[in-house]
Amino acid sequence: MSFGTLLYRYFFFGWLFKDVNRGNVIERAAAWRHNQAQARWLPTYMRRWLWVCVTLYALGGLAEWLLHAPGISVLFYVPSALSVPINAVIGAAWVGLKVMPAQL
Repeated sequence: MSFGTLLYRYFFFGWLFKDVNRGNVIERAAAWRHNQAQARWLPTYMRRWLWVCVTLYALGGLAEWLLHAPGISVLFYVPSALSVPINAVIGAAWVGLKVMPAQL
């Protein structure tokens, strides 16, 4: 596997799940059960994005404090802020897969 593919799979979880809208009822039910089983990895992805958020925020703070360059700190603060909604989406998916019954 290429480094780009590995990096994508390290931060994004879509490749773990199957489409529950394809196939007959039995195939969709199997895909739903597969997705529920794979949901156990979502907290790992949340931790990864949390560390990205904290690290980038700290780098932004250091750039602002040490370099007195708010323009450079924006390069760290914006991606840090964008990782928060990513974590919200992952959390919603995790709760949905753990709580919701299959509606096939």
